Amino acid sequence: MIVVLLAVISWAAQAQKSFDLVITNGHIVDGTGSPWYSGDIGIRDGKIAAIGNLGSSLRNRTVDAKGKVVAPGFIDLLGQSELTILVDPRLPSKIFQGITTEITGEGGSAAPLNDAIIKSDQSTYDHYHITPDWRTLRQYFDRLQKQGMGINLATYIGATQVRRMILGDADVQPTPQQLEQMKELVRQGMRDGAVGVSTSLEYTPAPYAKTEEIIALAAETSKFGGIYATHMRSESDAVLSSIDEALRIGREAHVPVEIWHLKVAGKNNWGRMPDVVAKINQARAEGADVTADTYAYPAWFNDFSAFIPPWAHDGGTAKMVERLKDPVTRERIRKDLLTPTSEWDNEWQEIPGPESILIGVVHNPKLLSLQGKRLSEIAKLWNKDPMDALFDLLIDDHGDTAVAVFGMSEPDVTLALQQQWVAINNDSSGTSPEGLLGQEHPHPRAYGTFPRILRKYVREEKKLTLEDAIRKFSSLPAQRLRLTDRGVLKAGMWADVVVFDPATVRDLATFENPNQLSQGMDYVLVNGVAVIEEGKMTGKLPGKVLRGAGYVQ
Repeated sequence: MIVVLLAVISWAAQAQKSFDLVITNGHIVDGTGSPWYSGDIGIRDGKIAAIGNLGSSLRNRTVDAKGKVVAPGFIDLLGQSELTILVDPRLPSKIFQGITTEITGEGGSAAPLNDAIIKSDQSTYDHYHITPDWRTLRQYFDRLQKQGMGINLATYIGATQVRRMILGDADVQPTPQQLEQMKELVRQGMRDGAVGVSTSLEYTPAPYAKTEEIIALAAETSKFGGIYATHMRSESDAVLSSIDEALRIGREAHVPVEIWHLKVAGKNNWGRMPDVVAKINQARAEGADVTADTYAYPAWFNDFSAFIPPWAHDGGTAKMVERLKDPVTRERIRKDLLTPTSEWDNEWQEIPGPESILIGVVHNPKLLSLQGKRLSEIAKLWNKDPMDALFDLLIDDHGDTAVAVFGMSEPDVTLALQQQWVAINNDSSGTSPEGLLGQEHPHPRAYGTFPRILRKYVREEKKLTLEDAIRKFSSLPAQRLRLTDRGVLKAGMWADVVVFDPATVRDLATFENPNQLSQGMDYVLVNGVAVIEEGKMTGKLPGKVLRGAGYVQ
């Protein structure tokens, strides 16, 4: 009785304090998967201070959410915005989807950096007009906090980044001393605030790393409470053995595993998602802490250079371009692309034809007119064989082109999305229809992933319930990243909140015209501050750097 009385007194005391904002009359979908309930949400000092009947409470302002859903802000489990957030820190493409937190760092990460990496990647920094004036994650985070940011951001430390710091871009194996240097870089990254270590094993120089190297690095992140996230070595013919590798890394490094953008890629693999789901379900039943995420589109988006076999990347992108110019080596590359294999992810073998490749982002201004065109169109325009057009485009763009590749089947995409252990990622950097970023031609997922799931898979096709979709957007990724103070609407949590009408929220971005903001987010709050208010961007930058459990201040 005394405990109940004290709770009532405490609640009454909270209600007497003035709230910064009270959201009233909404259908609260709290992120746990539970059915909606009615109530008011009182926000104070950036956090949810109370939930209940707050009709008589003092407040600075009120948002009437009648007929709308009130939910936790959406968490993008793989966002890629580490550089574009320095170009436009508001990240319009993200906030108009309801995204309030992004996790980034896919194999490569913003740091650590050295002069050799900066020189190798200079064209990317030049493309975005960025001067990389940081060398460590701590210094990068300091730059973010100084400039401000529209959403919260956390990052992995990339195993590729660590490898490049010590071994460069060459196809070599580390000596015991070099491996120890790499492990120390991971430890430093975790102390700087990384949430774990990540691999992107399709993109060189990552394929040169043996499993034992990755286990050694992942074991270091485990000591700091981190996780291991991976773009697996193969998502096509060797997808099941690649899952086995990821599970082995988790098991031997004693670390949870997140499989990024779960898919079965390539026309020969369409229909294999049930096998993938069964393997992961079996692993979970045997005690493996493994989960996954998806962006739920039938096309992926990656570097065009991923079509080139790993051996041809030895020494870096410039070396690859030189090999494409050499007639003898070029013919060897052509032969490799025409040969089915499970030794590497041969994307040329995974697509129905050159019409399945859409040119996205180019860095050479002379090639801007090719953005949005299919490789088949360019081959016809240039009067060339499609593979020669591929090679020559990479040469002309210095290996920096990004493409959308149509290589998945819709039933496989849907089945992955429906698994209870699958959350959501954008797998695209934050962007904007305006300015420098608006000149690019990204995958439509950059603008549309979360609203598209609400429109297509919840409202139209009823493949998910609204409550389960919101759980996949919020508490599930928060749980995976151990963000214990986000992802659920509950007193004491940070006030990352979205208000939207589930009957009208929708994506507009298409593969033909991707630079279109999604519609339907009436309010998006980040740490209690509106970055979208009455459907319009406020320009405020209330985001925070989110650091992992191993962070040392």
